[in-house]
Amino acid sequence: MPQTTIENLKNKIKTNSTINESNKTVILDLLDTLKPEIDLLAAEKAEHAMFITGYVEHSADEAMQEPSNPTLLKLSIDGLKASVAGFETTHPQLVKTVNTIAEALASMGI
Repeated sequence: MPQTTIENLKNKIKTNSTINESNKTVILDLLDTLKPEIDLLAAEKAEHAMFITGYVEHSADEAMQEPSNPTLLKLSIDGLKASVAGFETTHPQLVKTVNTIAEALASMGI
């Protein structure tokens, strides 16, 4: 299920007209980096993996809204970052990737 969410999100990003090509490339590359990390987590804690990918999708959807709502985007990104809290020791690359995605969405002004 998490892989389906990631693939669906990638398709939304590819077809979104409000995101410039450079930003699309950055986010799509980060999602590709996220996929194996989510697989590792899903093998141990499937529910957590689904929760995290749901937050990634929600944050990206919020960032792609036209016009965007900065308050909702911030809340969504804060939730995304919080979704990986506690995994710093067991899944440091997952935490790093998710935080990078959150920062990219926040700073792009999509």
